[in-house]
Amino acid sequence: MVIKSLDFQKLGLMVCGFALMISSFFLVSSPASAATTSIKMGADNGMLVFQPATVSIKSGDTVQWVNNKLPPHNVVFDVAHSPENAKSLSHKKLLFTPGEAFEVTFDEPGTYSFYCEPHRGAGMAGKVIVE
Repeated sequence: MVIKSLDFQKLGLMVCGFALMISSFFLVSSPASAATTSIKMGADNGMLVFQPATVSIKSGDTVQWVNNKLPPHNVVFDVAHSPENAKSLSHKKLLFTPGEAFEVTFDEPGTYSFYCEPHRGAGMAGKVIVE
């Protein structure tokens, strides 16, 4: 009886050890998760700006633009700074409702300049720097 009890304890320890080893493999080998950074379209104080105007992210991260104040807003990427990506990254549709949002995931390192088409003359422009 005592011998069988010890055998079950050893077996239980071996199973737990094996499970711990397998689970630690998944924790160590899981890829880093991508981050999402938010940019407000229109500052809280009513200024026609992107807030923040410049963000730095890593390749694979996502930027979310959120309609905040003084709509309508959109995001158009400058062809002069990113000619091959400007059209596909841009969101030309105007957002009218506070809280409306859209996202862009950046896979290529570089500097991407953008502006709000209706408020470009007011200086509503920004930059995404992808490392």
